[in-house]
Amino acid sequence: MSQASGKNTDPSGAAASRRDFIRQSSLLVAGSAIAAGQLSVARTAHAAGSDTIKIGLVGCGGRGTGAAIQAMNTSGGDVKLVGMADVSEDRVQTAFRTIKGRHNEKVDVPKERMFVGLDGYEKLLGTDCDMVILATPPGFRPVHFEAAVKAGKHVFMEKPVAADVFGVNQVLKATEEAKKKNLAVAVGLQRRHERKYMETVAKIQEGAIGDIVLARAYWNGSRPWLRQRQAGMSELQFQISNWYYFNWLSGDHINEQHIHNLDVINWIKNGFPVSAQGMGGLENRNEQKYGEIFDHHFVEYVYGDGTIMYSQCRHQPGCWNSVAEHVHGTKGRADVSGSKIYDESGKMLHDFGKLGGDGHQQEHHDLFADLRAGRVPNEGEWGAKSTMTAILGRMATYSGQVIKWDAAMSANTQLADYAKLATFGDEAPVKPLEDGTYATPYPGKTKVL
Repeated sequence: MSQASGKNTDPSGAAASRRDFIRQSSLLVAGSAIAAGQLSVARTAHAAGSDTIKIGLVGCGGRGTGAAIQAMNTSGGDVKLVGMADVSEDRVQTAFRTIKGRHNEKVDVPKERMFVGLDGYEKLLGTDCDMVILATPPGFRPVHFEAAVKAGKHVFMEKPVAADVFGVNQVLKATEEAKKKNLAVAVGLQRRHERKYMETVAKIQEGAIGDIVLARAYWNGSRPWLRQRQAGMSELQFQISNWYYFNWLSGDHINEQHIHNLDVINWIKNGFPVSAQGMGGLENRNEQKYGEIFDHHFVEYVYGDGTIMYSQCRHQPGCWNSVAEHVHGTKGRADVSGSKIYDESGKMLHDFGKLGGDGHQQEHHDLFADLRAGRVPNEGEWGAKSTMTAILGRMATYSGQVIKWDAAMSANTQLADYAKLATFGDEAPVKPLEDGTYATPYPGKTKVL
């Protein structure tokens, strides 16, 4: 995959009036619908008229397809899909049919704007779309995001935003460039847009349970999907097809999924851990033929004020399952995912569970409402730092050592040179062992710094 060409793709002339408004608005994120909390989406959506916002989709799997549909579900003006890119022709066509089945009149993607290949994102960025949805495997996200900002596009990118520390730093740098260009950056950590979460977190931050002393975060569930190797697949093609199970592509499931719960605790703390230590491993050895990640992690994170967060994530069938966040304070506790707050005696003080929890849709309502009102939200920094929180935990479990945030950020480790991957014939960053399985980390021996 080569770097973006960097040519000026900003449109000019009469046809650019709407895009110029969106890109050059002088209002900043401080006035966003998200910050306002209870601001009516319907009211803000009409504030700047109803001109068409053109979007391009990079990554046509299930999440990318869903995000495109959710973008077109928003009100206040037209949202039109004008380009698609993926490494798989089949996925492009499947996504096209699915999206068109939901929003036929909002899909304008002729064959010449369907781009297939590892460089497809570059070609899509050369179109006149106003915004791109980035939903490929996370390892590619920093390269795609950097190129999108360079091309002058607003961005909605799925979480996590990177698979390694190098990528986190790349995203942080591109986020600053987006601010300079007045480009919106949204990140798919949708709990921050769910009204029940927003009210619960606000009450906790106002002191409803006193000072926080302990937090608990969980993503414990069964094994996710696995894709069998198909005849004729190159090694790189197999790894990208089975991306969830390779660190250079997903960052492990602590990063790909558990980031949601870690991000909620960071949100409540309005900060990020300074260190992590923990343990993990791979109990289901059958999975070694699919990839290299652990199937369980337990991490103890420490924040700057001494608050501890206990973190669990597990993919083992037949075990206790939970996807949740809890915080304990000097005056009570909160079941954050349940949107309930209790005092010291166990009496419920607040229950915000009826306020709505469809964050996947709400994050798009908020983003497009902001854009139509001339506001430019930017979620890049906390998206990158919550990604780094997950990576920090992975580094701790893989090594068996205490890992400091500052040391990890300074080390700037990179798992793959994503920008150099151009075709499926290229050498994969990870090599299988002689028996066809993949080496997994060895705590106490594996070096991460």
